[in-house]
Amino acid sequence: MDPHVVTTSGRVRGHWAGGVAEFLGIPYAAPPVGALRFAAPVPPRPWDGVRYCHAYGPTAPQPPSDYTEGVPEPLIAGEEYLNLNVFTPDPGAAGLPVLVWIHGGAFNGGSNSSPWYRGTTFAREGVVFVAVNYRLGVEGFLPLEDAPANLGVLDWVRALTWVHDNIAAFGGDPAAVTVGGQSAGGQASVTLLAVPGAAGLLHRVIDMSGGAVRWEPVGPAREAARALARRLGVPPTREAFSAFAPQELVAAYGSLGPGDQPSDEHRPGPLDAIFKPGPKGFNPVNDGEVVARSPHDMIADGSAHPAALLVGATSEEFNEAIRSQPGPIDEEQYTQALRGLEAGPEARRFYEERLPAGLEVLGQILTDRIFRIPTLRLTEAAAAAGRPVHAYEFRWRSPAGEGMTGAGHCVDLPFVFDNLDGEGVGRMCGPNPPPGLAREMHAAWVAFVTCGDPGWPPYGQEGRPTWIFDAPGHLAHDPLAEESRLWRDL
Repeated sequence: MDPHVVTTSGRVRGHWAGGVAEFLGIPYAAPPVGALRFAAPVPPRPWDGVRYCHAYGPTAPQPPSDYTEGVPEPLIAGEEYLNLNVFTPDPGAAGLPVLVWIHGGAFNGGSNSSPWYRGTTFAREGVVFVAVNYRLGVEGFLPLEDAPANLGVLDWVRALTWVHDNIAAFGGDPAAVTVGGQSAGGQASVTLLAVPGAAGLLHRVIDMSGGAVRWEPVGPAREAARALARRLGVPPTREAFSAFAPQELVAAYGSLGPGDQPSDEHRPGPLDAIFKPGPKGFNPVNDGEVVARSPHDMIADGSAHPAALLVGATSEEFNEAIRSQPGPIDEEQYTQALRGLEAGPEARRFYEERLPAGLEVLGQILTDRIFRIPTLRLTEAAAAAGRPVHAYEFRWRSPAGEGMTGAGHCVDLPFVFDNLDGEGVGRMCGPNPPPGLAREMHAAWVAFVTCGDPGWPPYGQEGRPTWIFDAPGHLAHDPLAEESRLWRDL
């Protein structure tokens, strides 16, 4: 018999799959269309009867892509894209820990319908797993003159409010909610600690490959909205932007170049092939209301919401982007790229002693500056403030792409979900990824969600303990000490 649950909006019917009750595409907010477009989310309209939740709901408008940062992403049309999926071992249970997953995709792509984000394995371990969609790109992170900033962030808060009000009906404990994600999803999870509206709605945070969370003021994002308005020939207001279909806004913003935004400066160089000149990227901003201040600063000074953290990155996040460039670069291009990455003689010497000069050095510097060191700074700030924080690094190197993928961005996701036979995993992880590593990593995440202890000492203890996920895994102490010294100003 299909499982039934009564939510605050009405009854939902899921289905059983692999011993887990799945409820897919449940709306947690009204569709952001019509009068609700570019507005704060509101609860969904209640329904009569039973709503069948057997299939994934629509995905947020975004640029077309079969893969977002390497993760397979099916795109589903429809207006009710503020939806979530719930995977539970037993809707009749009580007090189960909850993991709310926020997908990545640079705040411009991705969805909760990726086969990599099925919560089956977590539910089998006694965790109620919730995967959330939210507004992306222009609709979620480009503040208009007469609209709230950070609409995507408000969507996360609305989803967490839904979880607080409803998750007990699925067997979960609203007082034991972990929010986690990877890449932009990791940044989102940490950002919620600086969101006044999220107070009391989350208790632990998992940040995978989130990098920096030192968000900027709202000004540059408003200028980007004005640049798009100039391209469209309209004022930057809700009424004017609502006259365009979502995909028209996606296409128009993607067509902007550096000249469309006077605040953007661009100096041509050999890294252009990876970071092409174009419009400002999307991210939350410190608007002083939805996001109070920089999440990093609020964690450091103790004003962020209380929550334990599990924080880490892969050892070669963006190396593949550099390795895969066609043809070698000459010494002049190499030196220019080092200068662009602000790598002085000491940093150059450090990396060239460990890696072949050229693309390998540039790739590792890029990874360290964008991911590993900002992740370390967040970990240090949390530990210094007395917050429980566990650190890790993922170092298993995928043989995919003739070894170019390595321990790259997203490679760790199938291990966390213990989903090595999932769709597209071979493309990222090669033909024989180690199942023991998947079991180990998945068990650590389940343990953190359940009791706040993934199985190794907190970072704040002597020696800065950090777990290295590899085959085999091991405990290291202060593994980024030299890199931290080189990039002391990051």
